[in-house]
Amino acid sequence: MAAIIYDMEIPSSIPADKMFKAFVLDGDTILPKVLPHAITSVQTLEGDGGVGTIKLTTFGEGSVHKSVKHRVDGLDKENFTYSYTIIEGGALDVFETISYHIKIVATPDGGSICKNRSIYKPKCDAQVSEEEIKAGKERASGIFKKVEAYLLANPDTY
Repeated sequence: MAAIIYDMEIPSSIPADKMFKAFVLDGDTILPKVLPHAITSVQTLEGDGGVGTIKLTTFGEGSVHKSVKHRVDGLDKENFTYSYTIIEGGALDVFETISYHIKIVATPDGGSICKNRSIYKPKCDAQVSEEEIKAGKERASGIFKKVEAYLLANPDTY
């Protein structure tokens, strides 16, 4: 089955450098803070945070999945890009691969736009509904907006 590709853009009033630092570079610490019921922890299992690093995200009680491991595929701090691939857990019972490509772009008004491309490669016999993909996009947007709200509430953090 062909890959399912979804592009999404999420605007923010937070400058690109601050959003990238919070959302990507410090995400292991910030995500469990801003989403304590959804994400209980993010741990580095191997590596130093750069390309090749393996991380384990543990989800909160009541989540569909207990945890997911992902591998960092790309990290460019100057251009605010980050990409990673799910390598274990999560929805890999339905998908061969799931990868995400994030780019945070500065806007003329001093804010930013998070450009997110999600690539899902379903297993040959898997059925994936539009609703399931839409729900995933809404979760991703919600995470970004929670980080934005945290930064707005704590302007001196970054």
